[in-house]
Amino acid sequence: MTSRAVDLRILLSLLRGLPRGGSHAENLQAFYGPQAEHYDAFRERLLAGRRELIRMLAPPGGARVVELGGGTGQNLTYFGDGLARLESVEIVDLCPALIARARRRAADWPNVRVIEADATTYRPAQPADCVYLSYALTMIPDWKAVIDNAIAMLRPGGLLGVVDFYVSAASPPPGAVRHGAFTRFFWPRWFAHDGVHPSPDHLARLRALLPDHAVRECRAPVPYLPGMRVPYYIFVGRRAQ
Repeated sequence: MTSRAVDLRILLSLLRGLPRGGSHAENLQAFYGPQAEHYDAFRERLLAGRRELIRMLAPPGGARVVELGGGTGQNLTYFGDGLARLESVEIVDLCPALIARARRRAADWPNVRVIEADATTYRPAQPADCVYLSYALTMIPDWKAVIDNAIAMLRPGGLLGVVDFYVSAASPPPGAVRHGAFTRFFWPRWFAHDGVHPSPDHLARLRALLPDHAVRECRAPVPYLPGMRVPYYIFVGRRAQ
């Protein structure tokens, strides 16, 4: 299948949108199942900042890492040679179609486990040194519970990283980026059809709960929308000792 045909197949799935009739897990499977085989190629051009997030987290050798909403496990590739030096990596997701791809990707890494579980309630056996979410928070209905759960599973001094779409508040805090009215109106409505909900509230809660943090606010091009650039942020916060 050519890259153009792959893109067309993904775009048709996006146009159909995320089903609304079942549970969150059932809706994810119905939406991502038909596009799972080609999921990564299209989203490599859409989901910016993932490599930078892993670089900012920089988990040291022997660290225990958890990715919530890890999908196909594509983010493993951004750890490079450092992946082998980690004590464990747990990739948690609810969608069986994406989990199957993640398990194939992780098959050669004995320190990587792929777990079908709810990110709002899953806890690793031992506290994590690093927890991160990559374009997952905007897709989880109970996103507050995910943030709270992620912080709770960290060891004291551990890091929480998030990269995701967002829009600013109309009056953001001092030093933060302020988006124009069109950006604040357009992107939440554009993405909502596919179950993605950019919001100013996510980043605000992360900042409030983890005051020791670093944030980058950026924009990235969007495939097949020439001239349009979607806002995203990279957040890394440290749990208090």
